[in-house]
Amino acid sequence: MIHTLKSDSLTVQVHEKGAQLWSIRTEDGTEYLWQGDPRYWADRALNLFPQIGLCTDDTYTLHGKAYKMDIHGFLKDTVLKVDGEDESHLVLFCEDTEESRAIYPFRFRYSIAYTLEHQTLHITICVDNHDQQEMYFAVGGHPGFNLPLEEGLAYEDYYLQFPAGSTAKRAECTAGDCIMLGQVTDYPLVQDRIPLSHQLFADRVLVLTEMPRQVTLKADRGHKQVTVTYPDMKYLGVWKCLGTEAPYVCIEPWTGVSARKGVVEAYESQPDMIHLAPGGHYENHWSIQIV
Repeated sequence: MIHTLKSDSLTVQVHEKGAQLWSIRTEDGTEYLWQGDPRYWADRALNLFPQIGLCTDDTYTLHGKAYKMDIHGFLKDTVLKVDGEDESHLVLFCEDTEESRAIYPFRFRYSIAYTLEHQTLHITICVDNHDQQEMYFAVGGHPGFNLPLEEGLAYEDYYLQFPAGSTAKRAECTAGDCIMLGQVTDYPLVQDRIPLSHQLFADRVLVLTEMPRQVTLKADRGHKQVTVTYPDMKYLGVWKCLGTEAPYVCIEPWTGVSARKGVVEAYESQPDMIHLAPGGHYENHWSIQIV
């Protein structure tokens, strides 16, 4: 089922499967959100939990026992339930099941709230640990945005603009599958920005860290833009279907990253995993502003 939120500026749709954003449309009819195309990427705006990216050999361990985990976790394939809804606000949630505990042996509640306020969509992720053991996870977003957003512009007219005086580092990863190499290098910004091009995504994902927690997708000759703000996310993934001229870009705030090359990660010691005590509550807030 698809739910619709409205403000004086935007109409937003959310699908119950994975709580995935389905549409972000302005009053003039412009669709900002990538609408999915199996030639490139059939999804639109995944929510990631409890895994970001890949596990080595699709496997992780917990206290010495091995489990299988799909790319970006299982939330993307889960149909969430409604826990509150009105014209501008929607909360969806899921809890552990026998099926989920077979691959992720925790009792939990995950919820995501979408609140539409004028031109801004506020997103709040909550995780509650209902288990008697410490829980380990990562969360993140994966929204894709159409490019170009206006007639007369090309993909290469767009860039990602950070605040003045910004610096950034790149978390190095393998080509294609984005397995981490355990190396962080300086990533030079051009006038506090990253120019976009199809060549930028020739063979690998751009994973940034130690960067500002806000970025704007824009073009000098355009008027439409998107600002993503992610104060509690350590990483920013920038991606589209590699080696193609796919007409979109994903701006992905993450708390963690894929496994390290050659390492079947132990969740209790994997770098950047969130540790949540029994009975604990976790929240993470980020937003998408449309102009």
